[in-house]
Amino acid sequence: MAASERHTRHDDQLSYRKIVIAGGTGFLGQGLIDHFGGDNDIIVLTRHPRQNHGRTRYVYWDGESLHGWESALENADLLINLAGKSVNCRYTERNKQAILDSRIRTTALLGTAVGMLVNPPKVWINAGSATIYRHAQDHPMDEFIGEIADDFSVQVCKQWEQTFEDITLPHTRKLILRIAVTLGPQGGVMPPFLNLLKFGLGGQQGDGRQQFSWVHITDLCRMIAWLYHQPRLDGVFNCSAPHPVDNKTFMQTLRKAGGHRFGLPAPTWLLKLGARLIGTETELLLKSRWVLPTRITMAGFTFQYPYLQPAFEDILRQLPRRQYHLF
Repeated sequence: MAASERHTRHDDQLSYRKIVIAGGTGFLGQGLIDHFGGDNDIIVLTRHPRQNHGRTRYVYWDGESLHGWESALENADLLINLAGKSVNCRYTERNKQAILDSRIRTTALLGTAVGMLVNPPKVWINAGSATIYRHAQDHPMDEFIGEIADDFSVQVCKQWEQTFEDITLPHTRKLILRIAVTLGPQGGVMPPFLNLLKFGLGGQQGDGRQQFSWVHITDLCRMIAWLYHQPRLDGVFNCSAPHPVDNKTFMQTLRKAGGHRFGLPAPTWLLKLGARLIGTETELLLKSRWVLPTRITMAGFTFQYPYLQPAFEDILRQLPRRQYHLF
């Protein structure tokens, strides 16, 4: 049996582990809880604790100070840091500072906490973003040849990663996942895209040529588990499906999966107007993110959803029809 086959069958699962998720009440955190919660003990560090459920419990932290939550990290097998203010907002100076600080400070704070422990986490996976690479329509970006630009979003990613890399922890293996747009049934980008379908607006955004790198939430979870089981791997990994598409193809594929024949396009001027009205930035739709997961595929990881059509079909199977059809 090939090594990659063994990884696919066994190394993409975690069982009987203690997993701590910092900032785990959002879309990605809930996806991790759904995936790992049945077979592992999950502790979620959050400003907004919920009622404990099954093997998942919630611990209050403010992301700014040590006040007892750090004891939850003792004897953890895996620490996953997702903490950070959402980028789905207007880039005012105040919001930009909050986006940066919420990532830098929580990462540094976790580093301080882990450094104090007697039995620190074996593995620490820190979230990053595939938006660290420049707007690319000429060729794809990966961990080896990717070109990093200098706009606001990239500066956040660079400082976030540098803060993590500057933390020295001799007993904890550290990895960064540069996560692409993540698709799943429980939230994220899918509800707004499905609303566009529902109201006949599911056409391309802008000229439709911008590349759209994506990953299914299941493969994000599988990648985390797989990396946990690879003790020789550390550093940076792109977390994106191996077959990105342009925006026009993305919307065509979504319409096909959802049973919609047509969708009106949204020109750039309209997107800029709409972004102002709903308090967000057009970068989230118009930046061309062309990212490949070269390092992890070279190491032997295989994706359950490498292509977009099956990914959409899986997600829509889990949703009621009314979420993407008027009738």
